[in-house]
Amino acid sequence: MTKIHDITNRTSLARAITLMESTRADHQQEAHTLLASLLPKTGNSIRIGITGVPGVGKSTFIEAFGLHVIEQGHKVAVLAIDPSSTKTGGSILGDKTRMSKLSQHEDAFIRPSPTGGSLGGVARRTREAMLLCEAAGYDVIIVETVGVGQSEIEVADMVDMFLLLLLPGSGDELQGIKKGIVELADLIVVNKADGDLAASAKRVRADYSAALRMLHPSNHSWQPKAITCSALLGDGIPEIWHSVGEFARIMDDNGDLQRHRSKQAISWMWKEIREMLMNQFKQHPKVSARIGEMEEAVQKGEITPTQAGYTLLDIFQKVDADGSPLQE
Repeated sequence: MTKIHDITNRTSLARAITLMESTRADHQQEAHTLLASLLPKTGNSIRIGITGVPGVGKSTFIEAFGLHVIEQGHKVAVLAIDPSSTKTGGSILGDKTRMSKLSQHEDAFIRPSPTGGSLGGVARRTREAMLLCEAAGYDVIIVETVGVGQSEIEVADMVDMFLLLLLPGSGDELQGIKKGIVELADLIVVNKADGDLAASAKRVRADYSAALRMLHPSNHSWQPKAITCSALLGDGIPEIWHSVGEFARIMDDNGDLQRHRSKQAISWMWKEIREMLMNQFKQHPKVSARIGEMEEAVQKGEITPTQAGYTLLDIFQKVDADGSPLQE
């Protein structure tokens, strides 16, 4: 792959993200050199995480929302986290088909990112992809998650504002929503508030508005609220964008946005350290030679998981007198 010096067009930005996602050591070195050079151009965006159960209309909503935001003079990047098959490594990369109008707009960039089985279902390099999009001039970054689950916690830890999409006429149990997910939300949007579902959507909004007042907000300077919309008709989309702008202004004015991002950066650093250490551990030749044996012994109940862990760590940590790993 040739070196990338400019990411101001969508093709070069896509190549830069592909480089960042590569597992090859030389690609990783080139990608991090590129990102380091672009770091001064990052941070000038509002980062929005969007989640919701299957069938809630995430793609329709993101397209309607994205087109409206572009009309207001902004550039929108959508990073759609795709579920990857743990057996084949394949992923469903159909986001440009699902958001055809948005993907064709010159001020929009849509990037499906396979999770590769990473923790929480979130692509490991989504954070770097956000920074690359910011450096390319996109000032509204949307991270779309797979559904409602562990991935939401991961996404909430990398965005400024977390938006939860709900269906009208269904309770928490039917929508598969846990209280913890609701507590993460800075804005709840009841979609499909049209036709026969309009009245039901208003009731759901009222219920969640009351519930949000009793929950501890994730940001002490912002009181989460619930809004109805019809992404299909475009109703409520301007009000949602207004709420996003209001959130950004309040968070920025009192310094919470910078403090929030600083905490996220530290959290990101430790996640990277854990990931790198785990990779080194598994790739250690003497450790990898014993992993199968240890797993089988644990499975048969011959040793405890703790004993197996200490055995493998002992192998990993053994060094020669000069400090180099033992080469037996």
